[in-house]
Amino acid sequence: METVILDVRKSGEEAIEQAAQLLRRGEIVAFPTETVYGLGAVVWNEEAVRKIFVAKGRPLDNPLIVHIASIQMALPLVREPLDRFQLLARHFWPGPLTLVVEHRGNVPSIVTAGLPTVAIRMPDHPVALALIEKVGEPLVAPSANRSGKPSPTRAEHVVEDLAGSIAAVLDAGPTQVGIESTVLVLTTEPPRIVRPGVVTKEVLETVLGVPIEEVRSDDVNRPVAPGMKYRHYAPTVPVQLFENPEELDQALQGAPERRILILALPQWRTRFQHYPGYRLLSEQTLYETFREADRDRWEAVWILADKEVQRRRGLYNRILKAATS
Repeated sequence: METVILDVRKSGEEAIEQAAQLLRRGEIVAFPTETVYGLGAVVWNEEAVRKIFVAKGRPLDNPLIVHIASIQMALPLVREPLDRFQLLARHFWPGPLTLVVEHRGNVPSIVTAGLPTVAIRMPDHPVALALIEKVGEPLVAPSANRSGKPSPTRAEHVVEDLAGSIAAVLDAGPTQVGIESTVLVLTTEPPRIVRPGVVTKEVLETVLGVPIEEVRSDDVNRPVAPGMKYRHYAPTVPVQLFENPEELDQALQGAPERRILILALPQWRTRFQHYPGYRLLSEQTLYETFREADRDRWEAVWILADKEVQRRRGLYNRILKAATS
């Protein structure tokens, strides 16, 4: 199969219409969201959804997130009560928050991995919203990469992983957030964050007015949302963490001939920028740097995961996953 690149920046509405036509015909198409590029299929088309699992090499017990273009589009999927769901949806959507709720029994089991819950979000990207509206149906859309690899933040990353196995990539340039959405489960008491992101526990607690639990993904045997069980986010080369700059400095001095990519926050730029492998660490650059490490055959990635990085729980979660994979 030839994978077609549909550049929204050049052909705009025409590219979106072509992608929508492919999706309506049962093909799978990668498209941009504000977080990462997703690999889309119409939620009701089980044959198309199965193509996603095959293209990604994704385990069938790993549920998919349903992407919608309006709260109204989500309501036929969601079982009562809806109070917390609608409160959070009105406050955070469109945006990088996924809500896990009970479904009405009408969502194909291949989407939910046979669970009574479904994960739903409304992406904050004009191309994603326009595409879903054109199709007229919700789209499932896990990250558009081979399972286990760093998620794609550019169309080129999708092509690296999936060229020849998907129908098209809708290219709208780099994504803005750079890491996947926060996933909040509303079917437990208290509600639980099972995947951290840029929407934080503290902000969610303020809006909901109740405490929220944040669980470690390795505390669960059966995932209710992506990123909870299987190897995720990691380059092929080893990733090692350092908690303070002195420790990283000492390691670098002991490896003067090694080709090491070094990731650190902007405040450490003057300390490490003389190393050829220094790269800025942020949510927006993490996955791209991981891909660079593999593409250009660096020996390893060393990350200064200081206290500020650890406070950015979405970023730190992805780093830990990569380092322990």
